[in-house]
Amino acid sequence: MAGGTYTLVLERDASGPISVGALGELRFPAGWYAYTGSALGSGGFGRIDRHRAVAAGDNDTRHWHVDYLLGDAATAVEQVVTTEADIECAVARRVDGPSAEGFDRVDAFGCSDCDCRSHLAYHEHRDRLVEAVTDAHAAATG
Repeated sequence: MAGGTYTLVLERDASGPISVGALGELRFPAGWYAYTGSALGSGGFGRIDRHRAVAAGDNDTRHWHVDYLLGDAATAVEQVVTTEADIECAVARRVDGPSAEGFDRVDAFGCSDCDCRSHLAYHEHRDRLVEAVTDAHAAATG
């Protein structure tokens, strides 16, 4: 398989609004975010390099909701978790884990082509978010 499912662990070091395409202006508090997407096309996990380029300011093209978040100067890619399987929605639904305490979702973010509530989860603490991401990938492949 040339790709699969990935989750970007993002840090926002400042709160503020961001205009996110058709979703309009959304407020993103400082903290940690997990965005889950798929990289199943011919470029595979090369999509992650594109996301890093947007976050670094080296690519101004905005195709997906996450591009708007990544393009904001307060957002950085901190870590990426990948799985060589087509489990995007299963991972996105599990990221907040069995206990959703402290987690929040950005409604309709990154899921315009499926029936998920969101593909972007928020938590104030990095360690809890990374644990949830890792567990979600493991559970979805289990």
